[in-house]
Amino acid sequence: MSDTETKTKGASKAGDGNHRFVMNELDIVDAGTGYSTSHGGVVEGERMLVGYIHKPKGTGSRMHMHPNEQFNYVLQGTLDVNIGGHKFLAPAGTLVHVPANTEHQMIATPEEDVIFLALKDLSHGIVGMAVDGKMSGPEYLEGFEPKES
Repeated sequence: MSDTETKTKGASKAGDGNHRFVMNELDIVDAGTGYSTSHGGVVEGERMLVGYIHKPKGTGSRMHMHPNEQFNYVLQGTLDVNIGGHKFLAPAGTLVHVPANTEHQMIATPEEDVIFLALKDLSHGIVGMAVDGKMSGPEYLEGFEPKES
């Protein structure tokens, strides 16, 4: 990987004079292509990445996994979390840990959109793989499905 390449397509690259990032002004990256509604700005350093990630209320990820460890710090809203069968709610102020190679799912509760900081090691980019192997779309709670045009 060169100094300007990133593992996550569209992510910003830290280092080489790039030390300051206004997270909510970065290019938007699809942070769960094919299995989640997660999107936001992503910055990659040499060994870790940080994402300022949004999930619209009532939406989120289907069960998925990735080879890198992850921490999510919830800034706004509440995530309904399932990590390897352990289920809990994570409201603002909660730090969620996802071990590497562990099946997990996170959905924004219906009350409000969720914003969280995602921190991952760079053994892999920000996007994982749906457990069922089908990158067929995100999870929607009833009533939060996309409107057909």
